[in-house]
Amino acid sequence: MCWNLPPNLIKVILKLKKYMAMNKSLSKLPKLPKSPGVYKFYDKKGNLLYVGKAASLCDRVKSYFTNGQIRDPRLHLMISQITKVKYQTTDSVLEALILEANLIKKLQPKFNVREKDDKSFVYVFISKEKFPTIELIRETDLIKKTKPLFLFGPFTSKKEMQTVLKIIRKIFPYHAIKEKSEKYCLDYELGLCPGPYEEKISSNDYMKNIRAISMIFQGKKRGLIKKLKKEMQIESENLNFERAAKLRNAILSLKHINDVALFSREFHKTYDPIRNVRIEAYDISNIGGDYATASLVVFKGKNPDKSQYRKFRIKIVKGINDIAMMREVLFRRFRHNWPHPDLIIVDGSTGHRNAAVKVLAEINLKNIPVMAVAKGTTRKKLDVVCAKYESFIEKYIKSNNDLLLSIREEAHRFAIGYHRKLRQKEWFLS
Repeated sequence: MCWNLPPNLIKVILKLKKYMAMNKSLSKLPKLPKSPGVYKFYDKKGNLLYVGKAASLCDRVKSYFTNGQIRDPRLHLMISQITKVKYQTTDSVLEALILEANLIKKLQPKFNVREKDDKSFVYVFISKEKFPTIELIRETDLIKKTKPLFLFGPFTSKKEMQTVLKIIRKIFPYHAIKEKSEKYCLDYELGLCPGPYEEKISSNDYMKNIRAISMIFQGKKRGLIKKLKKEMQIESENLNFERAAKLRNAILSLKHINDVALFSREFHKTYDPIRNVRIEAYDISNIGGDYATASLVVFKGKNPDKSQYRKFRIKIVKGINDIAMMREVLFRRFRHNWPHPDLIIVDGSTGHRNAAVKVLAEINLKNIPVMAVAKGTTRKKLDVVCAKYESFIEKYIKSNNDLLLSIREEAHRFAIGYHRKLRQKEWFLS
């Protein structure tokens, strides 16, 4: 009988039973991705138990079934009832946080109960005035406010929402202080406030920023990107290139939101803010114009995608003219129905970048950012040339010297490898 066993052995048996129960639950889990998103737990009757957000869906959901340190009895009760897990991926942790709040508000899951202190819940309050401000307010303070233009929430963490607004404000600046003035406003000096009271932005353009922010909180990022692309096209056609460049950068920033500050350390190694970015790098290789070749290497975020590599033998340009060769390769590349890049990196200097930009303008793809990269005075030092208005991708790649160096070196390796192969083939035949 169990009660005749030594106490230590009883503890071992109980732990083993607990482990087996968790292992059984774990085997029923779907194959979860290591990307941000929202997960939903259901019981055997199909009732929704809980909605949560994650920087890594795989790691977060598994932690419920493998963490032996959980002491909350309510959490143990919930885990014992889980028979089904569903999930929805998002492009960023920021969107996972917003989606979680919207789903909880809509579906009212059983275990997403309010915390003991209602003051911990906050709302994003957008004021109703000519130049609306945005602030975080407690639920208990809502009654003191006038009717808002937009109200989003509730959100469980004020600290998280402060970070969210910082991220969004870098893309769509807005006036945040109560004073209707930019005097002594540090945000204005930093570019976080567009200066409506200094007449640096029209009421119409300011409201575009506010509506864009509201679309983000409504979970309509894709619709917002589509809308911004149309506006960018119109501005380009009207030769408003500075405005078009700002819209392009907003689009790229939205696609690849840099929300590193939003996720905890346990997920830091699994999350890559540029994981879905397609980077194409080009390099020319020749000796005195002979056996001229070019390489195209593709990186998906920080990782090379060798299935997408391409090599070109220069057919039209004769003699020593790397810039003309780069133009030829780009024209030939974009004749193919290959996925369009989010960033192009060319080996060279300003002249090479200008040639690439001109080609993209000629084929109506001028909104793809281009960087030129060349070796500096030392092997590890790179000279980088970007556009005046750098996109998020350009800033991120530029600030990661090791990644930029590895991309450039890979393009160079692939180009020179093909060049040597052609030379050896010619030598063998001669």
